[in-house]
Amino acid sequence: MMTTLTLGHFLSLGALLFALSVVGIFLNRRNLIVLLMCIELMLLAVNINFVAFAYFHGDLHGQVFVFFILTVAAAESAIGLAILVLLFRNRQSIRVDELNALKG
Repeated sequence: MMTTLTLGHFLSLGALLFALSVVGIFLNRRNLIVLLMCIELMLLAVNINFVAFAYFHGDLHGQVFVFFILTVAAAESAIGLAILVLLFRNRQSIRVDELNALKG
């Protein structure tokens, strides 16, 4: 028996991933790497919705938006990880509660 995937299935998956990332952000406020991963998961959940709408409406605009979102997400990850490496070198910790004063 074959079931066809509808737009609702993809939107439900996107909503589930988005909710999971929001829960991850609120439950884990100590580790910056996990916070960055939750933000990336949030962006990927939005991308699933864009691609689903683009596919089911026969329009390529959603896929163009996904391309730009992935480009910005890659830049954000690279810059965020570079900042984390510098913080770890200077403070020997990446815990959020220990990084309350960012002085130059």
